[in-house]
Amino acid sequence: MAYDPELADRIRVALAEESAVSERAMFGGLGFMIDGAMAVAAGSGGSLMLRVTPSDAAELAGVRGLAPMEMRGGPIRGWMLADAAATASDESLRALVARGVAAARRAGPRKRR
Repeated sequence: MAYDPELADRIRVALAEESAVSERAMFGGLGFMIDGAMAVAAGSGGSLMLRVTPSDAAELAGVRGLAPMEMRGGPIRGWMLADAAATASDESLRALVARGVAAARRAGPRKRR
């Protein structure tokens, strides 16, 4: 499943003022890294994978269009999935991307083993 190129372009605009941004193709999506830590990823059909802090996860639980990210039948702690409706406006996308950036900066770069 390929990522949504229009969403990826909108994410790039939302990240234009950020430093140390890189992109990496992964899991059929396009991940956006901040200092090597993934903040958000463009998925297919306008979906957005979003890194969240525990307080963000609690605050966003139950918000329409947002759900805990699941892989192999179970939740992935620290990640949420936003559907196309949740990313439809530039304002809502910028707010979600900002949360992902803040969570990525807080997590720091992933250490390789």
